[in-house]
Amino acid sequence: MNPYILAILLFGLGLGTTITFASSHWLLAWMGLEMNTLAIIPLMAQHHHPRAIEATTKYFLTQAAAAATLLFASVTNAWLTGQWEIQQITHPLPSTMITLALALKIGLAPLHAWLPEVLQGLDLTTGLILSTWQKLAPFALILQIQPSNSTLLIILGLASTLIGGWGGLNQTQLRKILAYSSIAHLGWMILVLQFSPSLTLLTLLTYFIMTFATFLVFKLNKSTNINTLATSWTKAPALTALAPLILLSLGGLPPLTGFMPKWLILQELTKQGLAPAATLAALSALLSLYFYLRLSYAMSLTIS
Repeated sequence: MNPYILAILLFGLGLGTTITFASSHWLLAWMGLEMNTLAIIPLMAQHHHPRAIEATTKYFLTQAAAAATLLFASVTNAWLTGQWEIQQITHPLPSTMITLALALKIGLAPLHAWLPEVLQGLDLTTGLILSTWQKLAPFALILQIQPSNSTLLIILGLASTLIGGWGGLNQTQLRKILAYSSIAHLGWMILVLQFSPSLTLLTLLTYFIMTFATFLVFKLNKSTNINTLATSWTKAPALTALAPLILLSLGGLPPLTGFMPKWLILQELTKQGLAPAATLAALSALLSLYFYLRLSYAMSLTIS
């Protein structure tokens, strides 16, 4: 891709997210989200491959549907309450619609089906942008509205942690595994969002750092499925020795970094009297850990 075009698209990505961050008006926030979507679409379709074009089309349709729902909900809110402020969502109907639209945008279960398919059709660099940067703007809006419907958030969070765990078990494609991992981590963040936003931000930050490292490891090894991981020892021995630590940290194995936010979230949920939800989330983390152990084992197969 022409470097000037690439620079413009990356600038558009940054500007879209910044506009959403800075806005207090629903129309401006919607504009920022739309700029984000329009800027990443050429990046997704830059490799003229049927899978990439299919993934781009799926992503565009999903994001357009979510953005339309968001705009409709914010107009409904303005009609019912007479104001456009993001933090003044008082009516339950627009609040629920906006929460579901943003859940569709970031890929929370049960609105997650597009994410593994889209990520599978992209190269690892664009996949990294989709898994990290593209989550920021919708997440900022979810943090700002603090939906009044706490039951909906807990259902979305628990469904995401469980589906993120179960979905990754029978996968051999690394990008699909990372997509299910993304769904599971977002579920953890949504679970604790209404009780401790600062803890949600800590989890988001650690998830970004670990996902960035994982994508870069796979990119340097040119790995797209589990079989290609087995040859990584001959390509980069030092990286292969460190990679299981990154993967197991992403899975949340104590005493690695990824365990810290999960532990704090479980503690917070128990304090709030949600011990059953905390138990379900902890059990789903074991499922995620299983497929990370599988990846780590595949990487260490050829170590002699």
